[in-house]
Amino acid sequence: MAEEKKLRPEQSQYRPGVEDYMDPIPDTKPIAYPKKGKMTNKNVLITGGDSGIGKAVGLLFAKEGANITFVYLAEHEEAENTRNEILEFGGKCFYIQADLSQEDECKKVIDFTMQNFETLDVIINNAGLHWESDSLENISTDQWIHTFHNNVSSCFWITKYGLKYMKEGASIIITTSVTAYRGSDHLIDYATSKGALVAFMRSLSENLIKKGIRVNAVAPGPVWTPLIASTFSKEDVATFGSDKPMGRAAMPNEIAPSYLFLASQDASFISGQVIHPNGGEIING
Repeated sequence: MAEEKKLRPEQSQYRPGVEDYMDPIPDTKPIAYPKKGKMTNKNVLITGGDSGIGKAVGLLFAKEGANITFVYLAEHEEAENTRNEILEFGGKCFYIQADLSQEDECKKVIDFTMQNFETLDVIINNAGLHWESDSLENISTDQWIHTFHNNVSSCFWITKYGLKYMKEGASIIITTSVTAYRGSDHLIDYATSKGALVAFMRSLSENLIKKGIRVNAVAPGPVWTPLIASTFSKEDVATFGSDKPMGRAAMPNEIAPSYLFLASQDASFISGQVIHPNGGEIING
């Protein structure tokens, strides 16, 4: 058993106790933030940032004072529009096209980011793709590998190359999914990749905790994003999210505050954890 380290003087009181008699006295005042917001002058990298959850996160972080670099796959016009919306909040914004299923592309993203930023305060590994398959036999080896390279390897590579620019107080946030906890009969490879991300997050949190870098994840339920409209049938798109406890899918801006919480000092004592904005589904994760 590890030797316990004494963190404060030995002390006791009669129940229920008095704060002013404690050493040190518990700090209960709200955490002070700069006037501009919780992310003032923080440099943030978001993968999959041109639309959906990534875009909503970029806009919210920019509103709170952050400088943003986001990565997109192919949607040039959408990326430009997102950049313009982010710039309306007054910070800096850069974007880069990359196929994150390739290691050299991930390294290129970090190199590009650090051309504009001196440090990297927050990495949000959000990029993800999925394809429907009604049986395991219909999932090709190529699809399986591509799913893992795009969803898991990209997170590994972006984080690996970005870590040397992160200092104490930095934060890494990974987008996993409710499917990591309850599975999905038609997204087997996707759900499996998201489960791998949970294990990666927890392991990395343990590895980096002494360096003062926190690692957490967000596991959204159904969210109304372009990935949905581009993946499922018209019939399924029309009813997407209706079978969940709240009877609907979330809008991306309902998911973004979870990322802001984890990235800010509000979550200074939180690492290795997952937030579940999933519309009321109980998954015991």
